[in-house]
Amino acid sequence: MVSKNTICLWYDGTALDAAKFYAQTFPDSSVGAVHRAPGDYPDGKQGDVLTVEFTVMGIPCLGLNGGPAFKHSEAFSFQVATEDQAETDRLWNAVVGNGGQESACGWCKDKWGLSWQITPRALIAAITDPDQAAAKRAFEAMMEMSKIDIAVIEAARRG
Repeated sequence: MVSKNTICLWYDGTALDAAKFYAQTFPDSSVGAVHRAPGDYPDGKQGDVLTVEFTVMGIPCLGLNGGPAFKHSEAFSFQVATEDQAETDRLWNAVVGNGGQESACGWCKDKWGLSWQITPRALIAAITDPDQAAAKRAFEAMMEMSKIDIAVIEAARRG
């Protein structure tokens, strides 16, 4: 890969499937080189897909088919800034609707267990409003949501 710093994500034999899904779902995303194992390894055989180079929204990643030993956790997530409700809905629904699961406050997991924050820019503006009361109302509204509803956030912000 060209980048000096690349995010390495561990998968249990599904790195290529995940990379293809991300490339189809998120803008400025693509699948690059697919590298096959030159020999047998603990969780695969010679010729199996070992690593996949891919880009998610311009961020270089490497999917490693390392086996079931390590799982993704919420300690790492991609935060996706969305422009409007339509983009928020499209990305949220793609992740959750493809075997993923909802979580709280704009977070969801894809079917591989990777966490995503689908975060409208309007939410960030609302919870960082210089008017502390407006920011608190927006924050409290967000705390009740799974997928972010911009109209509800804006209404809470206005009071």
